[in-house]
Amino acid sequence: MTIDFAALPQDFLWGTATSAYQIEGAVAEDGRAPSIWDTFSHTPGKIDGNDNGDVACDHYHRWREDIALMRRLGTNAYRLSIAWPRVVPGGDGPVNAKGLAFYDELVDGLLEAGITPSVTLYHWDLPQALQDRGGWPERETAEHFAAYASVVAERLGDRVTHWATLNEPLCSAWIGHLEGKMAPGWTDLTAAVRASYHLLLAHGLGAQVIRAAAPNAEVGIVNNLSTIHAATDRPEDEAAARRMDGHTNRWWLDPVHGRGFPADMREHYGVELPEKPGDMETIAAPLDWLGLNYYFPQTVADDPTGPAPRVRTVRRLGVPRTGMDWEIDASGIETLLLRLTEDYGARKLYVTENGSAFPDTVRPDGTVDDPERQDYLVGHLAACASAARKGAPLAGYFAWSLLDNFEWAYGYDKRFGLVHVDYKTQVRTIKGTGHRYADIVRAHRSSARRAA
Repeated sequence: MTIDFAALPQDFLWGTATSAYQIEGAVAEDGRAPSIWDTFSHTPGKIDGNDNGDVACDHYHRWREDIALMRRLGTNAYRLSIAWPRVVPGGDGPVNAKGLAFYDELVDGLLEAGITPSVTLYHWDLPQALQDRGGWPERETAEHFAAYASVVAERLGDRVTHWATLNEPLCSAWIGHLEGKMAPGWTDLTAAVRASYHLLLAHGLGAQVIRAAAPNAEVGIVNNLSTIHAATDRPEDEAAARRMDGHTNRWWLDPVHGRGFPADMREHYGVELPEKPGDMETIAAPLDWLGLNYYFPQTVADDPTGPAPRVRTVRRLGVPRTGMDWEIDASGIETLLLRLTEDYGARKLYVTENGSAFPDTVRPDGTVDDPERQDYLVGHLAACASAARKGAPLAGYFAWSLLDNFEWAYGYDKRFGLVHVDYKTQVRTIKGTGHRYADIVRAHRSSARRAA
């Protein structure tokens, strides 16, 4: 399978992505306070293997080594997240100087290496102190997020121009508050809907303060989206697919594009939104770019007795799947990039996460060959280039992830990294997919030079 490099701009960002709780470790060092994920991961039975992020990849101490790995891969961008409980341990109030200094030094190290930092302000690690006061179902959490965002933007905004407010608010609201499979582990539809509202309000408020602190900032939001298919052509299943699209895609896209929350889903949830005058305008703050995290499609059927959105996932037989048991369909990323372009008028798009977990085997010589992950990478990059050729304003791709890491409720068993991590020794080894990605980056740069 070939990648049409001519469809990608010459200044295309080739990046990798991580998040703070998944790689940093050092959870009790230099003034960091607990987050909801510290609490959740230390609750027996919540995480496979009873794993936690206490040490993870020890990136807090090994970040220089990890930047060196990025240089070996030849990437020119790195998407990181800031740990709110490291910077403002109480969620509001005093700023932790040592926490800010860590990210200050990390950003400088990236820039010295010729790597563009892309900063995400919230990747799920809400300070536990704010959770104890009600968490995302409460409006004050969005207001505290804005204050925290202002602190970070004022410190880093002279060097960082690429900002994301939130990563995957769907996971925070639906999986964390409705399904109970992620922190804080609630199963309450009313709380979940209120959390979803305040997360998007936090995005709007955050965009305002970032731009005030850093006038050159480019601000976006990152959503995990899926293509949705009805299991059959029965009207009930077609309606279920429409609900699932509302739950997974439209609920998160429509409000930030000035369309408000979808009326059909508001009726379906039956929960009154905690709206105040001016909120919708705040949530619809203009986007400089939109981030797409894509992993898999979903095929659904009607489930009239199930919880909202009253659908059940249907497993299609004979379809290749990753080690996460997620269906592989590279065409979905092209479909979504074009939908964001045509239906929502996106001016600039980034694939902010895309990757696959498969079991890894370390050979006797220490190398890691992972042909299935390589095939996934190449197939999805080819689909991205196809979308760009058809008009999607795609400006960059961030592979998930740089390192094997703490994969939330799955613990350490699932490995997405371009780089293998031996968690006992913290030895890093670039996998076959990492080398393949480096070859792709070099090939695009060579093509861009010839075209210049």
